Amino acid sequence: MALVLALAVGAQWLGWRLRLPALLFLLVIGFALGQWVTPDEIFGRQLLFDGVNLSVAIILFEGSLGLKLREVRDLGRPILRLCTVTAGIAWVLITLAAMALGFDGRVSLLLGAILIVTGPTVINPILRQLRPTRRVSALLRWEGIVVDPLGAILALLVYQAISSIGGSSIGRGVLDLALTLLVGLLFAAPIGWIVTAMMRRHLIPDFLQGVIFVGVAVGTCVGANFLREESGLVAVTMLGIYLANQRNLELEPVIEFKEHLQVLLVGVLFIMLAGRVTPSQIGDILPTGLIFVALLVLVIRPVSVMLGLTRTETTRQERILMAFMAPRGIVAASVASIFAMEFSESANHVREQAKDIAGSDPERAKQLASFADQIAGMASQVDRLVPLVFLVIVCTVAIYGLGIGRLAEKLGLASASPRGVMFAGSPAWSIDTAKTLRDLDVPTLIVTRRAYDLYAARKAGLRCEAADFLSEYATEDMDLAGIASMVACTPDDDTNSIASVHYRRALGRANVFQLERLDEGDAGDSTTGTAQILKARTAFDPPTTHSAMDKMWRSGKRVRQIELDENHHTWEQFRQVMPEAVVMFVVRPSSVNVANVDMNEPKDGDTIIYLGDEWKDTPEPAPAEDVEPKRQTMSVPSSEEAVRDRIDADHKAAVEKEKAALGVDEGVPRPAGAAAVHAERAGLKPEVRDEEPVRPHFDELSPGRPSPMSADSPSEW
Repeated sequence: MALVLALAVGAQWLGWRLRLPALLFLLVIGFALGQWVTPDEIFGRQLLFDGVNLSVAIILFEGSLGLKLREVRDLGRPILRLCTVTAGIAWVLITLAAMALGFDGRVSLLLGAILIVTGPTVINPILRQLRPTRRVSALLRWEGIVVDPLGAILALLVYQAISSIGGSSIGRGVLDLALTLLVGLLFAAPIGWIVTAMMRRHLIPDFLQGVIFVGVAVGTCVGANFLREESGLVAVTMLGIYLANQRNLELEPVIEFKEHLQVLLVGVLFIMLAGRVTPSQIGDILPTGLIFVALLVLVIRPVSVMLGLTRTETTRQERILMAFMAPRGIVAASVASIFAMEFSESANHVREQAKDIAGSDPERAKQLASFADQIAGMASQVDRLVPLVFLVIVCTVAIYGLGIGRLAEKLGLASASPRGVMFAGSPAWSIDTAKTLRDLDVPTLIVTRRAYDLYAARKAGLRCEAADFLSEYATEDMDLAGIASMVACTPDDDTNSIASVHYRRALGRANVFQLERLDEGDAGDSTTGTAQILKARTAFDPPTTHSAMDKMWRSGKRVRQIELDENHHTWEQFRQVMPEAVVMFVVRPSSVNVANVDMNEPKDGDTIIYLGDEWKDTPEPAPAEDVEPKRQTMSVPSSEEAVRDRIDADHKAAVEKEKAALGVDEGVPRPAGAAAVHAERAGLKPEVRDEEPVRPHFDELSPGRPSPMSADSPSEW
C-alpha cells in the first residue's frame, strides 16, 4: 500500500512536469504492479469495491463543491441539454455500436450506460493545464460531474432489468430512475441545511472542517444507498451543489483540503483498478476495442453533441470543442468492475435458488437454471467489458489530453501553452508594458476600475476588465483564458498581497508576483516586514516599489524591448550599460517569465522588456541648449490629460490677451493681472515670478469622481 501511495503521487508529479496526462502513467503503473500482485489478494474483493465506491463519492462531492449556479445564467439550457439529450443520444449510439461489434443487446445497453460518463478525475487536470474560456470550462465541468451519477444509476437499472426473471418494463425503469433521484435529493437537502447552519454559527472549528466534510460526504453516500441502491452518488453530488451555492459560506479551506485528497484518491484508485486487468485481457479485446474507440471519438461524441446542443446559446466553436472532448475516468472504470463481479455472483445465486426448489417445484427450478445459464453467458461478455473500458480510458485520455490543446487554440477558445500576463492595477507603465507584450504575441489582461486607464487600454486595443480585482466577479468568474502569470501593481502593498494569495490557487504560487513592498524587513530580523506566506514573489530585477516605478516613469524612463544576441547585445553588456534599468519580463519562444532576482540568466535569443533609457551603442552628444521638458503622459492620452491640456491652452491664451490689452513689451517681463497695473502706476518695479498654471484635480472637474492623482489606496480609485 505504501508503494501504491508513493507511485500515485510520483506519477501525477511526472505528468505535471512533462505536461502529459498523469492518468497514462497511473494506468501503466497499475498494469505493471498487477503482474506482481493483484489488489484482490491484498484487500479482498468486497473491501476493495466498498472502498472504491466511497472514494468515488468523495471525488464527486469535491467536484460538485465548485459548481456555481451563477455560471449557468447564460448556459442553463446548454448544460441541461448536455446532461439529458446529449447523454441519451450517446447511450443509444454506444449501444448500437457495441451490438454491431458482436456484444449481446443487453450487455450493450449496460456498456452504453457506463460510457456516457466523463468525470472530474480526467476533466479537471486537462482544464487546469489548458485553461480555456469560462463558458467552455463551465460546460465541461457541469457535464462531467452531473452525468457521472446518472450513468451509474442507468447502469444499475439496466443490470436489475436484465438480471431479474421476467425482465423489467420501460415504465418501471423510468419510475426507478425518478425514485433514485428523488431519494438522493431529499436525503441531501436536510444534511446540507444542517452543515450550513453549523458553519455559519462557527460550530465547526477550522482544523476539523476538512475531515468533517469528508465524513459528511461518506455518511450521506452510505445513508442514501441504504434507502435506495445507487442513490448515494446522486446525494453527495446534490449536497455539494447545495453547499457551493450558499451565500456567505466560506468553503475555501474545505475545497483546498479535498482537492489534495482527490489527487491522492484518483492516483490510488486507477493503479488498483488497472492492476486487476492483465495484458492478455487487453490483447484479446484490442482489435475490437480500437474500432470501438474510433467510433466513440469520431462518430458518437460529435453526433450526440451537435444534436444535443442544436439551437442553444453555444457558439459553433464551442460545440466543435465539446464534440471532441469526452475522456472517460474513474467512474466508468469502477462501475464496469463492480458489475462484472455482480454478474458472476448473480448467476451463482440463481443456481442456488434452483437447487433449493428442485424437489418441491421442478418446473420452476428448470426455469431458474435456464435463466442462470443466460446470466452466466452474459457474464462472460461482461467480463470483457472491464478491459474494453480500460482501453477506452487509456485511448480517450491520450487522444483528448494530447490533442485538445491544439484544437482549442485553433478555435480561439484556449491556448495549448498559456503564457499570458495579467496586470492587477493600471499604472501608466503597465499599459505600455502590455502593449509591448501584445506586439510580441503575448496575451495580456489589465484589471482596473480607473476610468481613464480603461479608456487608454481599450483605445490601444488591450484586453481589460472593468472590475476591482478583489471583487467576487474577479476572483471567481473572470475569464483567465490564456493567462499564465500575474503581477499585482497597485499603489497599496497590502491589496497586492491579498490578491496574490488568492490567485495562487488559479495560477500557481510560482506564477504570482507583486511589486516590492515598502515595508520589506531586514534579512536577519524576523520582527520586521511581512511574513512570506502573506505575500507573493517579488517581481522585477532589481525589485522595485510602486513609487519608485512611478518616479522612473515621470522622469522620462520608458518601457523598451531588446533581443539579446552573442555579438552586440549580451546580458552582461546590458547590465553594464543599463545598470539602473528595471528588467520586467523575459520573453522566450515558448514562455514568458516575470523577471525576478532568482531567475535564470537570460540567454541569446531572449527578448528583454525593461523600464529605462534606450540602449544606444554610441551615446549622442548633449543638446546645445536646455529644452523645457514636456509633461509626460501615458502612451495614449487619457481623458484627464486632455482636460489638463485644454486648461493650459486656455490659460496661455488669457495671458497673451491680457498682455496685449496692457501694451506689455515682449522683451520686458511684467506680472500679469491687476497687480501689474497697480505696480506700474505707483512707479514700482514689479516682482517677476515664474508661475505654473493651476491644474485642478480630476474631482474638481467631475464632482463625485475620485482624483487618481491623490488616491492613496484602492478604495479611493
